[in-house]
Amino acid sequence: MAVSDDPAFRAFCDAGLWPGLGRTLAAALPGAGIDRPDAVTATALATLPRVTTQRAERLVSSWISAVPTYDVVTLLVAGRVEPRLAGRLTELYGDTAAPALREDPWLLLALPDVRVADADRLALAIVPGVRREDPRRGRALVSHAIARAARDGHTVLPAALVHAALVAERVPDPAVATAAAVESGAVLEYEEDDGSRLLALQRFGIAEASVAESCARLLATAEPLADRAAATSVSKGLDARQLTAVENVLEHGLCILTGGPGTGKSRTVAAVVSLVEARGRSVALAAPTGRAAKRLEELTDAPAMTVHRLLGAQGTTGDFARGEGWPLDESVIVVDEVSMLDTELAAALLEACPDGAHVLLVGDPAQLPSIGAGQVLADLLASGRIPVTELTTLYRQAEGGAIARLATAVRGGELPPVDSPDLEVVVVTATGSAQAAHRTVQLVTDSIPRALGIQAADVQVVTPVHRGPAGTTELNRALKGVLNPGQGTVSGFDPGDRVVATANHLDLEPVGFANGEVGVVTSAGEGAVTIEFASGPVKVSGKALADLRHGWAITVHRAQGSEWPGVVAVLPPEASGMLSRPLIYTALTRAQRHLSVVHAAGSVVARAVRDVGGRPRRTRLRLLLEEEIEARDGGAGNVR
Repeated sequence: MAVSDDPAFRAFCDAGLWPGLGRTLAAALPGAGIDRPDAVTATALATLPRVTTQRAERLVSSWISAVPTYDVVTLLVAGRVEPRLAGRLTELYGDTAAPALREDPWLLLALPDVRVADADRLALAIVPGVRREDPRRGRALVSHAIARAARDGHTVLPAALVHAALVAERVPDPAVATAAAVESGAVLEYEEDDGSRLLALQRFGIAEASVAESCARLLATAEPLADRAAATSVSKGLDARQLTAVENVLEHGLCILTGGPGTGKSRTVAAVVSLVEARGRSVALAAPTGRAAKRLEELTDAPAMTVHRLLGAQGTTGDFARGEGWPLDESVIVVDEVSMLDTELAAALLEACPDGAHVLLVGDPAQLPSIGAGQVLADLLASGRIPVTELTTLYRQAEGGAIARLATAVRGGELPPVDSPDLEVVVVTATGSAQAAHRTVQLVTDSIPRALGIQAADVQVVTPVHRGPAGTTELNRALKGVLNPGQGTVSGFDPGDRVVATANHLDLEPVGFANGEVGVVTSAGEGAVTIEFASGPVKVSGKALADLRHGWAITVHRAQGSEWPGVVAVLPPEASGMLSRPLIYTALTRAQRHLSVVHAAGSVVARAVRDVGGRPRRTRLRLLLEEEIEARDGGAGNVR
C-alpha cells in the first residue's frame, strides 16, 4: 500500500504521537514498507538504521499502547483537523476517545485552542446528515463560550454574553441550548441580586466553593500554636510588621503575607519556619514552580517542593493523591508565590490542608494573576475576612537596590528614570521589533557576559508575546542559532538546548516536570530527550515532547514565580495593546542581579504603568468567602 493510501498513519508518525519514534526514524518508515498499521512489526522495524531487535520490540509495544491515539488521528484527518490534537484528546477522554468523538464530535471543543469551525468540520466528516441545529452542538457551544472567557481569567460569565456568543454561531435557540448545558451538569447557573444570571463551568464553580469552604474551615478549626510572645524568640532582625506576620501564623489557621521585592518576605518566612520547628511542629514549604521552590528552600534552609509535588499530582490528569481523604501530614503549610495559584489548584491545595493546620500564603498582589482562571490572592485580600500583613519597607539595597527601587516605583504606578551607575539596571532603546530582537540577542550572547560576568546560561529573556520578531518563537530561533546551533535531534531539541514546559507531566521518571519549569537538554536520541530541571533529570518521549518549547525566551506569564541572575525584559511595539502595570512589574521582578530592559514600545510603557492596572476578572470567590466565613463565625466582621 502506498504511503498516500493511509494519510492517518503518516500524520500520526509525523505528529510525534508514537512514543520512542523520532523524526529521523519516522522519515525512514516508508522505505522499510512500514506505511500502515498492519505493517508495524518488530521484523520490519529492525531493518531500520540503528534499530536493534530490542528497540524494535519496544517500538512495537509503544505502538500498541498508542493505537487509541491513532484511532483519533483517523477521525481528525478525515475532518481536516490538526492531528497533533489526538494526544490531548486521548489524555482527556482516555482509550475510548475515538468512539466518544464519533458519538459527539463537538467534544473536540473541550480543547481550549480548538475553533468552532474545526469541530463543525469534524462533525460533517464523521456524522452522516448532521445539521447545524444539532442539540449537541448548541450544548457544547455554551461550555465553549464560558471556557473561552476562562482563558481570560474569568470563572463566571453573564448569561447574556453566552447567549450573544451562541447567536453569533447561529445556534437557533440559545435559551434551550443553555438549559440543556445546565441540565447536563456541565454548566452551573447562579442568580445575582439584580436578577441577572451568571454561568460557570462545573469545575470552576465547584473549585471556588471549595476554596471558600476550606478557608472558613481552617480559620474555624485552628488552635493557637503558641501565644504571641513566643514570636520574640525569632524577632532578631525583624521589623514590627514582619513580627506581626509571624504572630499571625501562630494564632490563625489561615493568614496572608504580601509585599514587593526587597521588603523581607523571605526573611519573615524563614523566621516562621525556625519558630515552628523549634516548637516541634512539622512544616511543609511549597511554591507553584520548581525555581520558586528551590529559592524558598535556599532562603529557609528547609526542604521545599512544587505545589503539584506536595499534593502528589497524578500525571497530566489534574488529579492529586492528597486531598480531603488523605490530607497533608504537616501542621504548618507555607506557600510562596500565591498570586500564581489559579482557582482549581488553590482548591486542591486548601482541601489537602487538615483541620487544625496553620496555613501561610505568601505573595505579591501587584504581579500578574494566575494563567488559569480566577484571581485567588486578590479575592482573598478583597474579602477582608483573612488576617493580612503587608510589608512595605524596602530593605534590599546592597544586593538589589536599583532593581528593587524600579520595581517599587512601577508597583506604585510610576516609571522613573533609571539611575544605576553600576549597571544593575540598563535600558536599551530600539526603534522597532527587529532592532529589539537584534539587541536582545546581543545582550544575552555578548554584552551581559562580557560587561557583567553573568554567563548566557544565567540570563533569561522575557517578552509579553509569542509572535513577531521580538516574540518567543523568533527570539528562541535566533538565540539557539548563536548559543547552541543544531538540527534538532529529537522534536527540534539538541543537547544543550534550554527548554520550558507548557504542561504538567509529573508521572515521568524519575520526577517529572511541571508547567513553567525551565531546564536544559542533556541528551537526545531514540525519540527521547533527557532534561535537567531544578527538581532533577527527566526523560521525555512521545506525547510529552509536544509540551516542551525552547526556553531561552519565554513569556512574562511563564516566567512568573522564577528568578534568574540576569534578565532581559523585551517590550516590543506589538505588545502595546497588552501592556499593563502588573505585566511590566512582573517582568522587571524576575531579575536578581541584573536587568536589561529592551524598550521598543515608546510612550505606551509609561502610560501602561500609570493608567493600566490588572484587567478585571469575573469571579464569585470574594462573595463566597464572605458568606462562608460569616456563616462560621456568626458575622464577626473583617479581620486585619
